[in-house]
Amino acid sequence: MFLGMGIQTIDSTQALFLPIGASVSLLVMFFFFDSVQVVFTICTAVLATIAFAFLLLPMCQYLTRPCSPQNKISFGCCGRFTAAELLSFSLSVMLVLIWVLTGHWLLMDALAMGLCVAMIAFVRLPSLKVSCLLLSGLLIYDVFWVFFSAYIFNSNVMVKVATQPADNPLDVLSRKLHLGPNVGRDVPRLSLPGKLVFPSSTGSHFSMLGIGDIVMPGLLLCFVLRYDNYKKQANGDSCGASGPANISGRMQKVSYFHCTLIGYFVGLLTATVASRIHRAAQPALLYLVPFTLLPLLTMAYLKGDLRRMWSEPFHSKASSSRFLEDAPDIPGIVGRASGPVPFAAFAREQRSHGNQYLVISSSLLVVGTRLHRLPAPSAPECQRETLRTGPALVQR
Repeated sequence: MFLGMGIQTIDSTQALFLPIGASVSLLVMFFFFDSVQVVFTICTAVLATIAFAFLLLPMCQYLTRPCSPQNKISFGCCGRFTAAELLSFSLSVMLVLIWVLTGHWLLMDALAMGLCVAMIAFVRLPSLKVSCLLLSGLLIYDVFWVFFSAYIFNSNVMVKVATQPADNPLDVLSRKLHLGPNVGRDVPRLSLPGKLVFPSSTGSHFSMLGIGDIVMPGLLLCFVLRYDNYKKQANGDSCGASGPANISGRMQKVSYFHCTLIGYFVGLLTATVASRIHRAAQPALLYLVPFTLLPLLTMAYLKGDLRRMWSEPFHSKASSSRFLEDAPDIPGIVGRASGPVPFAAFAREQRSHGNQYLVISSSLLVVGTRLHRLPAPSAPECQRETLRTGPALVQR
């Protein structure tokens, strides 16, 4: 219903051009922010609504199952939807409306988490080669725009875009329609859901982590977890049971997922230390990419899996077709097959391929946001601090 899209697999060309597209978008926001801020806010709100509806859908299916059959309700040309889909969409719309009216940071965090989960669920990295290309390109993108953009544009482009508050669409609409000084004029400016923020215990600072710093390593985590499961099924034994004879049994038992996850937290800790030492904006991927990719590549080489992981280890149609069989008729998501894939089948596929960890991973990564301190925004709300969708750590 909400996400009429299949799982998008990033190829090498897309991985190479993604940092270029992100740079173009950043420059557009830098030079023309005043002109496009309302459109950008509306588009972000629509995407956040769809993503959060997807996040709420399993819960709504569980709640409506005892009292409502999974019959589809027709809405004419709009399509036919189940009660759970309608409920999740209604709750998501309500949440976005309250966020627009109040600009509260908790609601912004909820929408940002929905965006993280949706992006990790619907985007996949097919191989280690594509993973290295994507993360290396984004590392260069992050470092350039945080450290070197000031020498070209006389301003730190990343920081400026990240700290610009966007006009509230209700305020703009009120001024355009001349509805009067008391109609829609007291709504706050909005900090867009491109990061997660949490107040410190004293309330003097806000911790922040950009969703790009969650999604990009999250895609790598999902890839290695899928490979762990793939290798376990292929060997018919525990993960890493087979490998070169000179590798100890203890190392063979260490999964790629846990190795990469530990590397993420070490990189996050290093980024935190660097941020506090230099007291300036730090590109988080400068620390996250080496601490995740280098241990992964080293372990894959020692285990003898590097060549297999490097070139599309999951390239098999048989492994995906079995998820589309014998599922209840709960439509809503179009998968890789031609036509709608039942939601239950889609959910089973996500669990089998390791995306059941995306919520756990996102939650663990959110804990790291408490390590990154931002000055408390001026009264009345923190929504006067805007955000960026690019993967960098900003400290002001």
